[in-house]
Amino acid sequence: MKYVALLRGINVGNGARVRMKDLKALLEGLGLADVVTYLNSGNVVFSSAMDSAGLTRVVGDALSRAHGQEIPTLIKTSAEIISVAASIPAEWGSDQGQQTYVAYLFGDVDTPDLVSDLPVNFEFLTIYYTPGAIVWNIKREDYNRSHITKIAGHSSYARMTTRNVNTARMLAAMCAEA
Repeated sequence: MKYVALLRGINVGNGARVRMKDLKALLEGLGLADVVTYLNSGNVVFSSAMDSAGLTRVVGDALSRAHGQEIPTLIKTSAEIISVAASIPAEWGSDQGQQTYVAYLFGDVDTPDLVSDLPVNFEFLTIYYTPGAIVWNIKREDYNRSHITKIAGHSSYARMTTRNVNTARMLAAMCAEA
């Protein structure tokens, strides 16, 4: 089965520094197949006969040993990644006029109620839940008024990992490849 590993908080700020070449080698060393990294932000598509829970443990443990710290790792099936991307309206993008992001959710915060609990100004953005993620779109002129940055102070923030819409769509495309 094809999966995507989404590493949270690497290669940004004070987060762990993980070279994609090293990440690929680490995952291949665990017996994962068809390992392909995308960008420098911890996106990895691969194949494995293991289930998501087993992969989360194995990959998480290997990353902790290799980097001396826990690196939150979310494993999603290719079907989950494709479903999230398919839910995004085609006209939503990231360009001069708008920003669209996907926050992939760890299981303990993966609930439709999460959206209504977020400290954002719903008047200035469109945000919705889809199984496994929340997705939002903001006109650039409304970015500050949306209070989207206040999500970082919410209790669920450490249990989500965010990607821009282009990355979400690319990961889905990579998952759809034979």
